[in-house]
Amino acid sequence: MPYIPFTDEQKILANSVDLEEFLRMRGEKLERVGREHKLIYYDSSGKHDSITIHGSTWFDHKNQVGGGAIKFMQEFYDMDFQTAVQELLGQTVTPLSNIPPKADTQEPKPREFKLPEPNSDMHRVYAYLIKQRFIAPEVITHFAKQHTLYEDKEHHNAVFVGIDENGVPRQASKRSTNSYGNSFRITCQGSDTRYSFAHFGESKRLYVFEAPIDMMSFLTLYPNDWQKHSCIAMNGVYENAVLTALKNHSNLSEIVLCVDNDEGGIEAVDRLRDILADNGYSDVKRLAPEYKDWNEVLKAKNGATALPAVPHKRKEEYLHQIDGLKYLRCRPDKLTSQIYATFKNGQYRYLAEYALAGSAFFMPKTEQINSECKAFVWLQNKLKGSYKPYTDKGRKAQKQRNLQDCVQEGLRDLKQTARTREQSVQTAKLLYSLADSALRLNVENTLSELTQEQSESEYIVSEPEQCMEFG
Repeated sequence: MPYIPFTDEQKILANSVDLEEFLRMRGEKLERVGREHKLIYYDSSGKHDSITIHGSTWFDHKNQVGGGAIKFMQEFYDMDFQTAVQELLGQTVTPLSNIPPKADTQEPKPREFKLPEPNSDMHRVYAYLIKQRFIAPEVITHFAKQHTLYEDKEHHNAVFVGIDENGVPRQASKRSTNSYGNSFRITCQGSDTRYSFAHFGESKRLYVFEAPIDMMSFLTLYPNDWQKHSCIAMNGVYENAVLTALKNHSNLSEIVLCVDNDEGGIEAVDRLRDILADNGYSDVKRLAPEYKDWNEVLKAKNGATALPAVPHKRKEEYLHQIDGLKYLRCRPDKLTSQIYATFKNGQYRYLAEYALAGSAFFMPKTEQINSECKAFVWLQNKLKGSYKPYTDKGRKAQKQRNLQDCVQEGLRDLKQTARTREQSVQTAKLLYSLADSALRLNVENTLSELTQEQSESEYIVSEPEQCMEFG
């Protein structure tokens, strides 16, 4: 990305962002432990909970590394400094804490929730939502009459309110209505994240969005009988409000995920689907906007410049590499040396091919999958169908360690000279996991190379006039 000359104040502000609130907005799972929070995430090696969060600081107890918010974005999301600062500032332009958190000796008290004082009218909110966001006036009026959307008195922000099952306000978020300068959205202090801006109808269908404006944009695009269905804005990709809504409305059983069509939204689809399945909801579909989000679709429909959808580079590259795997007939007597040599030489694509061929060899055959070649193709499709990018996080060094563990475990297993059917199944599973781990590391290497090439190309010009002036 182009260089952005951030001021010292902006850097300090970005580094002091409250990581707990920021990560919840991104849909990450956190568990409270005393005065800190543990970050819970999954990758190909399983569940991880070694990272603790306290205010704007974090520490990874497993790898013995920590720091502030910027370094967290660099380490955990593999962002460069520019992207990390921009992401942090984009999520909270208004400072949450300009002063580093003090070392508290007592358990922090819950913050009192209080709605911002309403303005006497909603002129600025109507003007902003209609003229800049192209949202239908009747949609705005509906939520204004429900007292879940209003204009605050102090700054004339749009305030979106989440109410509980008794109609009591429990959560609110503010969005700037400025037509110039920095825009922001922020959750009001003391908000209960189990509730969010929503509408509940009588049908079984619940539409789930990332933000209130996305939700209202969708209702503008598809106005027919929208009030009979339910819809909710998560304020990010955090599932808490969705699970509460489902619990409190027994008629809801069909869930449509309408999250953004970008990397975060693509990851959220699989993560939310897994969470919903764990809670007994299996009828989950995805409805992706043609552009980055539903408001961008609405902008395009009204002739305004719209942001395009953003593909998930890691997922696309993973699927591409699976399609490129070639079937190699497994030779059990050579498999151990093939796995060891390809790992040692860093030939991870070949390692994945050998491991997947070995998995196809050891897996039990069925009437439909009655040959190693058919089993190999079946396993390829299984890898494609089961890949979830939200589990493919972590630094390259961590993926290298995961692959090394898989190789060691697989080589130990292959030392068996005789196997029962159950042992063969276990061997097939180990080799399948090895193939997946090898592919993930190979994808990481490929993306790193592409990024390096792109960075180097920025310094290359085709004509001398581009880099010098002649007298």
